[in-house]
Amino acid sequence: MRRHSVFAIAREAMRDHTGWPRAWARVEPRDRYDVVIVGAGGHGLATAYYLGKNHGITDVAVVEKGWLGGGNTGRNTTIIRSNYLQDPSAAIYEKARSLYETLSQDLNYNVMFSPRGVLMLAQTHHEVRGYQRTAHANGLQGVRTEWIGPGRVKELCPIMNIEGPRYPVLGGLWQSRGGTARHDAVAWGYARACSDMGMHILQSTEVTGIETGPGGVQAVNTTRGRIACGKLGLVAAGHSSVLADMAGFRLPLESVPLQALVSEPIKPCMDIVVMANTVHGYLSQSDKGEMVIGGGTDGYAGYTQRGSFHHVEETVRALVETFPILSRLKMLRQWGGIVDVTGDRSPILSKTPVDGVFINCGWGTGGFKAIPGSGFGFAELMATGASPLCAAFGLDRFREGRFIDESVAAGVAH
Repeated sequence: MRRHSVFAIAREAMRDHTGWPRAWARVEPRDRYDVVIVGAGGHGLATAYYLGKNHGITDVAVVEKGWLGGGNTGRNTTIIRSNYLQDPSAAIYEKARSLYETLSQDLNYNVMFSPRGVLMLAQTHHEVRGYQRTAHANGLQGVRTEWIGPGRVKELCPIMNIEGPRYPVLGGLWQSRGGTARHDAVAWGYARACSDMGMHILQSTEVTGIETGPGGVQAVNTTRGRIACGKLGLVAAGHSSVLADMAGFRLPLESVPLQALVSEPIKPCMDIVVMANTVHGYLSQSDKGEMVIGGGTDGYAGYTQRGSFHHVEETVRALVETFPILSRLKMLRQWGGIVDVTGDRSPILSKTPVDGVFINCGWGTGGFKAIPGSGFGFAELMATGASPLCAAFGLDRFREGRFIDESVAAGVAH
């Protein structure tokens, strides 16, 4: 793999950028791999990368029915934070956040990580108590967060109206090393590194069936032929239940649409991420100047990736009270993604009833922030059969009642 550097950029600038090699190879699938991962989004590619980097397993194929990073990885609002209440959640999200800090250097690819800070607004007395509790829990977990008052909130985000007519800002939970990253670049960086290790990334290759037998998984059938494998990782977000059905087991989750939108570009006016869970909206400004806006999931199960007018109205109405500046902006574009949501709003990283089949799903609306930690832990689980990061997120917790209920703890499970 040719390394990116300031000297390489200068050299290519002098020759019209004609010397850059292909970021990842286009290959034909082989008949067999040691590991097949279904899903070439951030989580799937991160799993493949850490299988190679940490465990020396490079006979890997990453199978994607569409294009690389074309699912939820390319459709999210790029927020990165780890200020969760429950210990297992804080551990895996903080692992992810810490890996994001040096990910550009590790991959030799600029993922544009921006530790601009994430602020979660408290607009009711219930939220004040909840976030103060979380700040204390984070201190015990080794996650750096702090409770701040309304004056500090206004200082961090001058465009905010903290005297809101319905929900005045009473304070907030501030994580100074949270932030954002470029979602596409995360997928591209991992894909480039995986390809350099000799792994095969098979785009436009849809899985049509999974073969199992007395010894466990045997192969996946795809639109490009049968691929035998020793281990199979299912990392396909909203389509996880479809793949699980092919393998002969069920998952305790539902797939629902999640929408987001961006405004027309404007001059820089906001350099942090703000989440307002009482009215359920969150906001940041992209490097291009767009105001990136998201809210809650739709109220119905589905597989649509389109936007809807009622969601724009609901989310923007909620945010305009706190950010009056938004009322004067035009919407540039809107889209949707398919998120997989469990009953306790926490992910599943687990072995399955089929030997050799592993599942990574259920990240709901907070998958992007977890990509490096998810890949790190899931790779360890697939390679060795156990992982401290994944131990609490097994499928057996639903049978045993060991829920990790972040939706109750935080009021929202982003």
